Amino acid sequence: MASHDLLRFLQGVQEDCGGVIPFVRFMKEALYHPTLGYYSSQIHDVGSAGDFSTSATLDPLLGEAIAKWIIARGQEKGWERIPVIEVGAGSGLLARSVLRHLDWKTRWHIDYMICETSPILRSRQQKNLRWRGVRWIDSVQKGLEKSRGRALIFSNELVDAFPCRVFQKTKEGWQELGIILHPDGSLSETTFPPMAPLPPDSWFTQFADLPDGQRLERHDSYREWLGVWSPFWKEGFLLTIDYGDAAQKLYSSRLSGSLRGYWKHERITGSQIYARFGKQDLTADVNFSDLIAWGQTLGWLEASFAKQREFLSQWISPKKLSGSCSRFLIPGDAGDAFKVLEQSPSSHTTPYTLNT
Repeated sequence: MASHDLLRFLQGVQEDCGGVIPFVRFMKEALYHPTLGYYSSQIHDVGSAGDFSTSATLDPLLGEAIAKWIIARGQEKGWERIPVIEVGAGSGLLARSVLRHLDWKTRWHIDYMICETSPILRSRQQKNLRWRGVRWIDSVQKGLEKSRGRALIFSNELVDAFPCRVFQKTKEGWQELGIILHPDGSLSETTFPPMAPLPPDSWFTQFADLPDGQRLERHDSYREWLGVWSPFWKEGFLLTIDYGDAAQKLYSSRLSGSLRGYWKHERITGSQIYARFGKQDLTADVNFSDLIAWGQTLGWLEASFAKQREFLSQWISPKKLSGSCSRFLIPGDAGDAFKVLEQSPSSHTTPYTLNT
């Protein structure tokens, strides 16, 4: 789309927002607009051929660890059929690795579903997973309806792809980050009182010692997404893998927060995150304290919270680990930056039969 058409579109968004575009709205349009959004129409691939790599494309052990997790949790539940929902499967390479590492007996009892909103990535997944017996669903809710509310659900680097709100500490208190589009097409940042729904004062209390100028990100859109399908989830486990940390550790010595972009594997920060609208990824670290708290409000239990390095050590045999050169096993490296959260709802016994 020509630059003047993009300018006209953003001017319309600004007018719709009352003169200032909240950052969360900017990020939503930049990533998910049906024709302009990065994930909707611009992303080409994930990995060496794309704009960024994920832990699944960098760590050969992750798929095996998740496969062992599926086997163990399915046996723990005593399910005859094991419904598995992977959300946001990227290129499909992680799913292929998971399926390859399932023993043949378990594989015949797995109903593997992928929930993917990006048409481009879904097409890539279908190519990479041809003849694997995988089904694609339009929402987690649809998958849970098919499985009578039972499922092992997992995602890798999903939460960070949700549009986030950005807050900044000022002398007047916490303000929300917004963007102003000028007539010449340039953008500038501004702050304004947090928009509704107002963030609870108690959430900011945990950051009271941070200095003026500090920025924080919060994935409210992910919380809203959980609220959509959680009433349909009755039994199983949710495994969330992403980069981030608990709240108190997340922003240590990070005055500007964790917001950044990726373009052709280059890390983009500062004002350049507003460049290449719809042509680069935008992301922020995940506050796992939020995810745990939001799960508790839904009645979920926290089964475990660990570094990815510890998750791999839990599910991969020591012999194989000793022969691996994966950087995700080295203390202080990527395996510590990525975290793994496991949650579960209150258990119910519901007969499960696959709906075709």
